[in-house]
Amino acid sequence: MMWVNREVSVTEEGEIVPCPGCSSVAYGASEEVGPFRINRTGSTLYLNKFSWNREANLLFLESPAGVGFSYTNTSSDLKTSGDDRTAQDALVFLIQWMERFPQYKHRDFYIAGESYAGHYVPQLAKKIHDHNKASSNPSINLKGFIVGNAVTDNYYDSLGTVSYWWTHSMISDRTYRSIISSCNFTSSNTSHECDHAMNYAMNHEFGDIDQYSIYTPSCPAATASSSSNSTSPFRFKNTLLRRRRYGYDPCTENYAEKYYNRPEVQRAMHANLTGIPYRWTACSDVLIKEWTDSQFSMLPTYKELIAAGLRIWVFSGDTDSVVPVTATRFSISHLNLKVKVPWYPWYSHRQVGGWTEVYEGLTFATVRGAGHEVPLFQPKRAFQLFRSFLTGNPLPKS
Repeated sequence: MMWVNREVSVTEEGEIVPCPGCSSVAYGASEEVGPFRINRTGSTLYLNKFSWNREANLLFLESPAGVGFSYTNTSSDLKTSGDDRTAQDALVFLIQWMERFPQYKHRDFYIAGESYAGHYVPQLAKKIHDHNKASSNPSINLKGFIVGNAVTDNYYDSLGTVSYWWTHSMISDRTYRSIISSCNFTSSNTSHECDHAMNYAMNHEFGDIDQYSIYTPSCPAATASSSSNSTSPFRFKNTLLRRRRYGYDPCTENYAEKYYNRPEVQRAMHANLTGIPYRWTACSDVLIKEWTDSQFSMLPTYKELIAAGLRIWVFSGDTDSVVPVTATRFSISHLNLKVKVPWYPWYSHRQVGGWTEVYEGLTFATVRGAGHEVPLFQPKRAFQLFRSFLTGNPLPKS
């Protein structure tokens, strides 16, 4: 199982955009599904009892080059990265990794990720699928993929996100009508009226909330940092340091920044051997700003991979307002898939874990009470979801 991370953010013009430059080590491994979590001192680790490596071998990929400890000898590469090249680089990495560790060749292989990995997971799956068709002896036994709160289709994601804001009382009726009437979500160019409506919603109606988890407190350090930045009206832009009090620490990303910049940690990981001229950060501002290509819609790729017979699961934490459940449902509905098992509540530890529907070729599930990083907010429910995905069985009805 390989995990890749991506995030999304919002521009100063109010446009929701992908941020394909964040670390799988910082998020997937250290906050979500990896075997260890980082203590608040940023110097020690503790075990994650709901780590997904209880069920599968995990490989966390820092991609594209420039994310985390990954690097390139050609600095200009950092300004020309995009969807297609990153997927191709990931394919080359996997082929060579399998050559380096041949004992893993031909084992069942799955890809997982979240957020902008809604692009990279299916894009890499397509690359692997096409490579296997062209190879007489393929070394990657791809069986399927699972993505959470996934960027899927620019139009439906934008429409679904604004709908989520309104249905969850984050914006007024007036602002909702203004956004819907003035914003053209099929174009990368926004009108002055659209920008004004989005700015008003975010600066005057959202309040100081964590948009990645709208019902839970943000990290106080993030709030202080962003509120003191008078040049940026989007206070939540710095809140990639997010989470709540109950069951996790909302400042966990701060601890990762401390931990992975410790020289002894880097030596133990055999990381930063080249002496990269910058501190380790969870996300790369350069890659975020310089991204060159982003596929408008992943729906055609989904259709192709469904036809190829891959096991595909899509899940959504239902308290995320950045890539919300409504956005994902809008996108999936336009795949026009036949329903195999109608909508029902699924259970985890005698509680409703969320809701799910099984289609021909794809399973969709929500995770109740989870934000953008589902395994961080609801580790038990996320673990149940992952276990069901691996077995290929529907989520439990009781």
